[in-house]
Amino acid sequence: MTLSIELRGVSVALRGREILQDVTATIEAGRLVALIGPNGAGKSTLLKAIAGLLTPARGSIAFTRNGQPDLTDKAERARHLAYLPQERTLAWPMRARAIVALGRLPSRPHGAAEAPADRAAVDGAMRDMDIAEFADRPVDELSGGERARVLVARALAQEPDILLADEPSAALDPRHQLSLFETLKRRAEAGRIVIVALHDLTAAARFAGTVVLMHQRRIVAAGPPRTVLTPGNLRNVYGIDAEIIEVAGLPVVVPVTGRTGLKP
Repeated sequence: MTLSIELRGVSVALRGREILQDVTATIEAGRLVALIGPNGAGKSTLLKAIAGLLTPARGSIAFTRNGQPDLTDKAERARHLAYLPQERTLAWPMRARAIVALGRLPSRPHGAAEAPADRAAVDGAMRDMDIAEFADRPVDELSGGERARVLVARALAQEPDILLADEPSAALDPRHQLSLFETLKRRAEAGRIVIVALHDLTAAARFAGTVVLMHQRRIVAAGPPRTVLTPGNLRNVYGIDAEIIEVAGLPVVVPVTGRTGLKP
């Protein structure tokens, strides 16, 4: 079954100020989607609008499966969509596994005990995020990067059809960044919609099947990484001169100069 998100002329305003403008796109399952762009481009706003946390002032967001409307009910959408915000706030010093297990709540009846399928999903998410060793530790005793991995695992444990993640690799060390993107790519290739907002252009080039480039609250380019991450696009949107090179057969985006003319 093919799941897709249809965005048609979506605009979002907060306190009378437009922060997302006339966004039109079709996002389909099967490949990791990287949402990139400079600060203030509208990436987080777009994810929140898709998640239903912000209501468009104009335009529409529709979910379809095999061309038919889907996820029209809010409760149903909560079961099938997971949203991971930039903020990594944890209000209570719960044990790490208990936090991850919260991702299973939308999938089981109210008050029901954890079923074997729930345990398998939680344990699998914890293995993917390499957090099994501190499953019983309170999250307030963990490092920032470890807490971030716990929250990613909570979203993965939900086993959503749609996963929206805003800067999920922030605070992660290089090994866990690679592991995260490999996990997200596998989930997408298994037939889910996975959209990740990020600033790491090399990660977008290496792992994404589709890159969506935003600038000044709009989508300015979308497609395979090689067609979007071009020197011209990076110069026009980020104000940098950059080279796209290969290292060990993998693409690497190397910023060379910015508008100041100073080399990093």
